[in-house]
Amino acid sequence: MSDYYVKHLTVPLPLAAASAIVDHALRIGRENGMLPLTVAVLDAGGNLLAFKREDGSGIMRGDIAIGKAWGALGMGISSRTIRERLKDRPAFQAALSSASQGRFVPVPGGVLVCSDDDAVVGAIGISGDASDKDEYCAIEAVKAADLRSHPETPSDNWQDAGL
Repeated sequence: MSDYYVKHLTVPLPLAAASAIVDHALRIGRENGMLPLTVAVLDAGGNLLAFKREDGSGIMRGDIAIGKAWGALGMGISSRTIRERLKDRPAFQAALSSASQGRFVPVPGGVLVCSDDDAVVGAIGISGDASDKDEYCAIEAVKAADLRSHPETPSDNWQDAGL
């Protein structure tokens, strides 16, 4: 084969895996009677790989889902952890929002996607129901796709969230 052809890049989070994560998240949401969800999966560079918005999901949900995933990637921790660490630091929260050009949503629902060796390969963000429920779907969807999530378990009150 000639050198004329473009070489393919190796990607640690292929489109098939990102799509499976989105589909698993939507299935988990339906199985648990959640409100319509919007799900976004980003690669480790913050590029959108897969996205779906269920019928009835509000028009801002896409930006929120991407912002949850973007914040998790940007800080290297889940959006739940970001919320907990920044709850008493509004100036820093505002600075992060400004530095990310508004793509920073520090509430649960943004989860890191990790490989078997614990390297971050991307992130998932979900918006649509209570944030703890969004996070539950994200974590379970990553696991269903045979990848590792960070955090590994959802908050204890996800079933009671928003009731």
